Order: sequence, then structure tokens, then C-alpha cells
Amino acid sequence: MLAESAYGKSSIRLVQVTRRGTQHSLRDLTVAIRFEGEYAGSYTDGDNSDVLPTDTMKNTVYALAADQTLADPEPFGIRLAEHFLKRNPCLKAVRIDLTEHPWQPITVGGRNHGQSFLRRGPETRTATVQGGRDRIKVGAGISDLMILKSSGSAFAGFPRDEYTTLPETHDRLFATSMTATWQYADVETDFGPRWHAVRQTLLETFAEHDSQSVQHTLYAMGQTVLDAASDVIAIRLVMPNKHHFPIDLTKFGKENRNEIFVATDEPYGLIEATLTR
Repeated sequence: MLAESAYGKSSIRLVQVTRRGTQHSLRDLTVAIRFEGEYAGSYTDGDNSDVLPTDTMKNTVYALAADQTLADPEPFGIRLAEHFLKRNPCLKAVRIDLTEHPWQPITVGGRNHGQSFLRRGPETRTATVQGGRDRIKVGAGISDLMILKSSGSAFAGFPRDEYTTLPETHDRLFATSMTATWQYADVETDFGPRWHAVRQTLLETFAEHDSQSVQHTLYAMGQTVLDAASDVIAIRLVMPNKHHFPIDLTKFGKENRNEIFVATDEPYGLIEATLTR
């Protein structure tokens, strides 16, 4: 018996150049589309009469993008979801995932060149649109935001056993590659300004929080967003602890001044939580 199924198109790459005289703007997206619905016959009987080709999904992304200047990814995701729901009667739910790869203009002589760009990263902006027959839900997020604080971070008072070698510290480097996703209450949000405001709130809280652990700061960051943004109903934060261990310079006849560290990628602590209203 077929218990569940879904199909779609992933990793659709879309780049749009908007030309306004000598000043150009660039939007770079990766789009994924996922269909759920009454498609059991295509699996059990090979009946494709209701199956929209995934190649058509890809082409729809390009065709709808050509009809508008892309600004924020969320409205484009909403338009895609509404398009597919309207035209495919067997479709019960569609999910559109969008990842924006940010580019910024290259400056020459203190001014934007206009037609040359520098890719920022690894941070990306993300959006998710989930559409059903009764409503559409919109979420947004940030992925791989590299942040570090060189003070104001501690980790102490934890249990110890015969295998514990980690020393307590009251002044450590705290670095993470943060991924945050949040859900909006409705689709009437001013998506661009709200995304930038949430991002700034996360950064400011990270910088100013007197951290007793990654968990402690993660919770403070999420709660501050919920307090500041009434249209955000839930937020999920994933913060891998990118360890920076101090080097013992006394082995080299030098003083330890908490200034020299080794950065390690693996293994790492993984801290995550979801906060809701």
C-alpha cells in the first residue's frame, strides 16, 4: 500500500538582471517545488494523466519571473504556489522553497560600478511558501550566518564525570554558523523590511547578550525577535558551536593572554530550539 508520496523539482537556478540605464540590479535564487496530492495512480498504475512534468515546473519559474522584477523572494513564492494550485486540480498542497544568494555592487572610486557585482556569503536569505486549498503560509529565514564574539561568553557549572576534560571558562570565543527560520502570521507582511529587521535583532542580541552558554544566547535571540516582531509567530534557531580552543603558549615559554586560538570545524556541538508565542 502506498502510504505517502510527493514529487517536484529541486535546485532550479534563476538569475534575473534588471537594467535601468547603466545601473543594473541582480537577483540570484535557487527554487525548489514540492507537490502533494492525488497522484497515487502514477505510482501504482503508471497513469500520468494528472502528473504535471517537473520540467514544466522549472519552466514556470522562468516564465513567471519574466513577468515581474523580483524583489523579495516571498511574493514570488506566493505567486508560484497560487499558479500551481489554480491549474492542477489533483494538487492538495504545494511547498515552494527559495534561497537567495546575495550579490552587492562593486565600488570603483567610491561609487557603485553599476554592472559589476561581488558575491557575499556564505550567508543566504531563505523563504518557504506552503499553499493548500484553504490557506497559504509564509516563512522566512537566514542560513549560514557566520557570527563570532570575542568576549561576553562563558560555559561553567556543568556536570563532570571521569570522561570530562573540558575546563570551565568565563571568557571564551563564541562562534557559530547560525540558521534561523521563522513563520509569519499572515501573507500581508512587508517582507523585505521585516526580514532585515529580524536579522538585525538577532545580530544585536547576539552581540549584547551576557552568554552563559550557546543555549542561553539562542533563547535570548529568539525571544527578542518574538518580542519585537508581532507578525512573527514562531522562530527556530540552529547554532552549531564552532569551537575556538586557546593554545597553551606556556609550552613555548610565552604568557597565556587569551589571544591565540585554534579554530576547529569538527566535531562540533549542535544547539537548536524553536520558540513560539
